[in-house]
Amino acid sequence: MDSEGSTINGGLPALAHSYYALFCTLVRVCSVMAKQYDLLFRLLLLGDSGVGKTCMLRRFTDSDFDPSHISTIGIDFKMKTVEIDGLKVRVQIWDTAGQERYKSITKQYYKRAQGIIFVYDITSKPSFQHIAKWASDVDEYALEKVQTILVGNKSDEETMRQVTKDQGSKLAQTYGMDFFETSACTSSNISESFIRLTELVMQAQKRDVDKLLGSLDEYLDKAALEEVSGSQNSSSHTQKTCTC
Repeated sequence: MDSEGSTINGGLPALAHSYYALFCTLVRVCSVMAKQYDLLFRLLLLGDSGVGKTCMLRRFTDSDFDPSHISTIGIDFKMKTVEIDGLKVRVQIWDTAGQERYKSITKQYYKRAQGIIFVYDITSKPSFQHIAKWASDVDEYALEKVQTILVGNKSDEETMRQVTKDQGSKLAQTYGMDFFETSACTSSNISESFIRLTELVMQAQKRDVDKLLGSLDEYLDKAALEEVSGSQNSSSHTQKTCTC
């Protein structure tokens, strides 16, 4: 008998047994992966080319910094699992190209994001001024309840600063955002900014769930009252028509 027809222990064909073993392995792997995190959120980095979005991302996910890193082409992403309020949260962070020619590509990812980090370079006044355009695009293409923060990167390059911390803070207040100055080079406020945005997304999700549960409770209460009212009306009608 050939290998496909051979059997193991007089039972399952060898080939089928191999497939079954592979299936069991995949189930175990999926089971382990499912336990690696409790929540999954998608975050997006937006800002002009050269402001340091990729360096921020690599510093956060890999604890690595490479100042010679070339500009992102199109879009890229990395993932990291963090623990917040006792929950393991997997954040999928999309790094977008800042060049104008890639905007049609990056805009496709706006609606998928639950949180967005607007990034400018404190040594580049134009990158700060362009935040208004990035924010306008988000208003047009992103989800209504997307959470946002503003980040002024390269805070280690103080001698070349063109945007004051106060200017950044005031712009953030204008848009109702939290504000951080960060440095991918020194790692200053990198984790803090990503964690804060993740917390904001978690809080927004919880509000949505609480609102949904509140609406469900109202519906159930109304349905229960209608059922009691209908039962009482039926009982009253029975008593009126009784000829006993």
